[in-house]
Amino acid sequence: MNRDEGLALLKTHVETQRVFRHSLAVEAAMKAYAKKFGEDEERWGLLGLLHDIDFEKYPDVHPQKAPELLKDTDLDQVFIDSILSHGDNSPIPRDTMERKCLHAVDEMASFIIAIALMRPTKLEGLKGKSVKKKMKDKAFAKAVNREELTSSMEALEIEFNDHIDIIVSGLVEQEVFLNESGLTILG
Repeated sequence: MNRDEGLALLKTHVETQRVFRHSLAVEAAMKAYAKKFGEDEERWGLLGLLHDIDFEKYPDVHPQKAPELLKDTDLDQVFIDSILSHGDNSPIPRDTMERKCLHAVDEMASFIIAIALMRPTKLEGLKGKSVKKKMKDKAFAKAVNREELTSSMEALEIEFNDHIDIIVSGLVEQEVFLNESGLTILG
């Protein structure tokens, strides 16, 4: 499956802009991490794009319905298991870099977007210091589990500021790409 096919499939299962933009943001972050680790950027990006494919229709069992929605594709079981691994209490271990990255960027990408939307320069110049400050602000994005953001990043054995820089660079690159076709992750 290529990105265009993945995007078309995502659009058949995701209707809200919030989840659609989140998927694009996680795609961007996964591609940035794939680039950092010398992995397959298209595969990792596709994983980020499709990781929440079942979220809108089946929020109570997400991501357990993803395999059913992806069964008629050429995506392999390792890919599908990686999607399953990002869920809470998943029996699939986060034992590969692909799975650790998906878990680490999932909420952080959206947290960074929320910060960017409040800044006049959006993503431009956004650094770890600003993200740390917002993480300490319990009134900001209250539903986000700060401990999970930190522990998932630590599982990558990467420094906080580097983690933020990698994700922000991916988001910036994605925004340029999306703007060419009239889309944005900054809604």
